[in-house]
Amino acid sequence: MWLAVPALLFFAFFAIIPLLGVVVLSFMQWDGLGTPVFIGADNWIRVLADPVAQNGLKLTLLLTVATLAIQMPISILLGVFMAGTQKYRAFLSVLYFLPLLFSAAAVGIAFKALMDPNFGLGRAFGLDWLNKDWLGRPGLAMPALLFVICWCFIPFHSLLYQGAARQIPVTLYEAAKIDGAGRISTFFHITLPQLRNTIITSSTLQIVGTLTSFDLIFIMTGGGPGDATRVMPLDMYLRGFRAYDMGAASVVGVVIAVLGLLISFLLNTLSGNTKMDSQMEGA
Repeated sequence: MWLAVPALLFFAFFAIIPLLGVVVLSFMQWDGLGTPVFIGADNWIRVLADPVAQNGLKLTLLLTVATLAIQMPISILLGVFMAGTQKYRAFLSVLYFLPLLFSAAAVGIAFKALMDPNFGLGRAFGLDWLNKDWLGRPGLAMPALLFVICWCFIPFHSLLYQGAARQIPVTLYEAAKIDGAGRISTFFHITLPQLRNTIITSSTLQIVGTLTSFDLIFIMTGGGPGDATRVMPLDMYLRGFRAYDMGAASVVGVVIAVLGLLISFLLNTLSGNTKMDSQMEGA
């Protein structure tokens, strides 16, 4: 018990106390320089009724669901594939892992140039279907960002599934093979159930990561065109450091934190993962 005290103090000092400070600041009027003035719930009423904030909430939820729906199955398949023993899989694992080595700023700048309609990939290779203003059209900007975000973070989650897949007892697969189970049946009846805890962990990380997505979106679109990609983290930044409205920005920050906690708690509850029973039990 006492061994956990340093970690708890560290968490309280760098997480709980700042979060409480943001909650208090959400009831203040402050431009970041002067003295904060208490104004009650005015910031909350103003932000929650703001169409820009409502659109940001909708975009954030949409991006969260879309990234989870795309990243989870691809990461599971890649992770299980990389957990094999064939030599060529080690080489492919290195290739799959490369996007994780690049910084978000470098990735954002590179993809912004590649998607440019004037000198991007479409113009370079003469591909009309690719030569579009991907980041300048409201209907294309969010799908383009979704592609880049998934490209960046699928390697990390694939690595989690690779490590988990290698911990599955070989005896389970040997018993399934004796019983005549095929690869697909083995995957759905042995591999996926054994990856349950990893799926919950990975999904939680994906949700929290998407709810706090800022750097790639800021670099590639800046929230545009218009407000087509102005998700909540970017909206918080623009309100606080562009409009100098720290109170309204704090409201958005609190909403992001509460939303992340609620979704993570709901995900763990629905999965029945609260007891965290061992996956090796009964093996």
